[in-house]
Amino acid sequence: MTTDALIIRENNNIGESDRFVTALTRELGVIRASAKGARNIKNRNLAATQLLSYSRLSLHRGRDKYIIQDAKPITVFFELRGEIEKLALAQYFCDLTAVLAPQEEPAEDFLRLMLNSLHFLSQGSREQKLIKAVLELRMLSLAGFMPDLSACALCGALNSDTMLLLPSEGRIVCKKCVKNRQSSGGLVISSDVLAAMRHIIYSEFEKCFSFKMSETGLESLSRCAEVYMLSQLGRGFKTLDFYNTISSQFAGGRNENSKPTLDE
Repeated sequence: MTTDALIIRENNNIGESDRFVTALTRELGVIRASAKGARNIKNRNLAATQLLSYSRLSLHRGRDKYIIQDAKPITVFFELRGEIEKLALAQYFCDLTAVLAPQEEPAEDFLRLMLNSLHFLSQGSREQKLIKAVLELRMLSLAGFMPDLSACALCGALNSDTMLLLPSEGRIVCKKCVKNRQSSGGLVISSDVLAAMRHIIYSEFEKCFSFKMSETGLESLSRCAEVYMLSQLGRGFKTLDFYNTISSQFAGGRNENSKPTLDE
């Protein structure tokens, strides 16, 4: 069969020339596959089977994995490989997808979300925190972990100055219904962050990346989305830890560069 696929992981390669990968495919979801000789610099499948390559694969089913007979690149996200912060975030996206996307089932929505996220990330046309929050919340929703953000779970209030997100329960509670915030285990979220989360989850796909927030709002949105993801999945990701470390170092440098001089 022939299917479009994004290479999301290069697995432990055996030998000198064969390449073993994990791919997110349109028709088959997440699959494991091998490409004979694809690590050879002269092999025609070299570029199309590298990490973060979106390619058209010709496959046949092997005993425990798929065999890539031919691979033609559609889009290769070269721009991501030149910036460590973007590359780290892209690798985290790949790891999250490998966990959440289905296997042996169609996964067009997952593939579409990943491609849009990588496109915005590589072009720099959206803030990284915005892309990250959209991918996390939207992909969790696709995988069956959609939170109920429609109204307070206790009184039905649609809006409040602040709401509490209960990550483990996947619902929100207004501040009037929670007297002891510490014991609730909830995250306090402002009205603009709640509006952004609702937009990400409930809007049509074409619009889910289309909103703007202040830097403070994006920071809060990113934190809420990440905490919700970690709570729902009950696990962390080394690539996420690495991205957060790199991102904080870059942020520190940017803040340092933005400080006014004495002349100013």
